[in-house]
Amino acid sequence: MDGETTIQDRRRAAMRVLAHASHADIRARLNDLAVPEYRDLRPAENGLVMLRGRIGGDGAPFNVGEATVSRAAVRLESGEVGFGYVLGRDADKARLIALCDAMIQSSSHVRSIETQVVAPLQAQMRASRAHRAEQAAATRVDFYTMVRGEG
Repeated sequence: MDGETTIQDRRRAAMRVLAHASHADIRARLNDLAVPEYRDLRPAENGLVMLRGRIGGDGAPFNVGEATVSRAAVRLESGEVGFGYVLGRDADKARLIALCDAMIQSSSHVRSIETQVVAPLQAQMRASRAHRAEQAAATRVDFYTMVRGEG
């Protein structure tokens, strides 16, 4: 990412990738880094959130249902605080995302997280998406109507 990108933009871009990456992929990428010392601010926990919807985008809001989420918060020894939220019951993934979030805010770790964790996971996701698109395109059927004269 370029030098003019704000910290919030970097965090937002990283969270977009990390939320969709698998727990194992994030863990494998972090194992290759020198992860700084950190402690849990909020122990990773599972809970429920209420999902709300609107008919047509502008109708009255209504409760659709509940979804299970996991959340965590960590603080690096240097003081940066990271938060991780993930759909489902994967508290360890939420902790890993929180750790990445805190490291993105640290000037000494931001480059390593972006180049060795976020960028490879983003490339992997793009390749997977392109592969699925190719598979779907292979099953595409073109329908057409044949006109039989002027009639």
